[in-house]
Amino acid sequence: MKRIVVGLSGGVDSSVAALLLVRAGYEVIGVTLQIWEKGEYEEGPWHERSCCKIGLAQFVADQLKIPYHIYDVHKEFQDIVIEEFCKEYMKGRTPNPCITCNEKIKFALLLEKAKDLEADYIATGHYARIEKDAATGRYLLKRGIDADKDQSYFLYRLSREILLKTILPLGNYKKKEVYKLAEEIGLPVEGMRESQEVCFVTREGYHEFIATHVPGSIRPGKFVDPAGKVLGTHRGIAFYTVGQRRGLGISTGKRLYVIKIDKDKNEIVLGTEDQLYAKALIAGDVHLIYEDMLKDERQLEVKIRYKSEAAPATVTPIGNRKIRVIFDKPQRAITPGQAAVLYDGDIVIGGGIIEEAFNP
Repeated sequence: MKRIVVGLSGGVDSSVAALLLVRAGYEVIGVTLQIWEKGEYEEGPWHERSCCKIGLAQFVADQLKIPYHIYDVHKEFQDIVIEEFCKEYMKGRTPNPCITCNEKIKFALLLEKAKDLEADYIATGHYARIEKDAATGRYLLKRGIDADKDQSYFLYRLSREILLKTILPLGNYKKKEVYKLAEEIGLPVEGMRESQEVCFVTREGYHEFIATHVPGSIRPGKFVDPAGKVLGTHRGIAFYTVGQRRGLGISTGKRLYVIKIDKDKNEIVLGTEDQLYAKALIAGDVHLIYEDMLKDERQLEVKIRYKSEAAPATVTPIGNRKIRVIFDKPQRAITPGQAAVLYDGDIVIGGGIIEEAFNP
């Protein structure tokens, strides 16, 4: 019997993943990676948003009659995920901390704990698929079949070692099917909240979180139009993101959006909605699941944020772990700091962090 460690968050998805693996005959061990300091957030709104609800995770383990362990990784989470999140905003970029957390915390540390527990595999409740390609023997990361819940975008940085050791039981399920299975183990589905994308930011919002955690983040500068005309004063570049319209405090008689953030000049460039569109981007820090999947220029589909549709584009490696992406049609609000994830049909090729948008 194969032993498998399941990352139990106390949510519907990870609970059902564990249930499916028990039913499939695995020796299942539940593990929660505690990403907040003990006693810090258990009763607060942060905990409600998070993907680590220990009480519910323990309940699920009891219902399934599986061993359960809690590992405190709050320091690693603080040092790796929260620090990078704040630094990126201070650079005028809009990061996606879930991608970092999956790569360096959830999967990497879960695999470490699995080795300690002498387990063969790890598993999570993500909606994505890992399948072995019969022709090449490679393990491929693919979209989940539920297009509305597919989370492959967040997993593009997983290493081949992790793919080899990971099972994603929900990849072939629809969310409505998962809810039905959750009810079978007595989970209070109607009352359970989905974890939020940025779990550590409470109701005060991103900007106030950064103001609290990064001394000196409030450094006012100029709002300017694309020609350089001064339109007003901003609070600090960490408080804005490309595409933002609300909260600018600028009245010009027409709708204005953040179209660019200039860290060097400490300026926010405002423009009209049509100026938000660009046809190309450069992405850096590129991770390819298999390097030979992008040796030369290729036609692929590219997602520039989790909720956007993947769009057809020409993708070209340009050296220094960078790629150039030229879309067939202009895309709205291509945002530095977000991930550009590459797809060949359902297969995730890899991706990189958007550095700039432009019109060739």
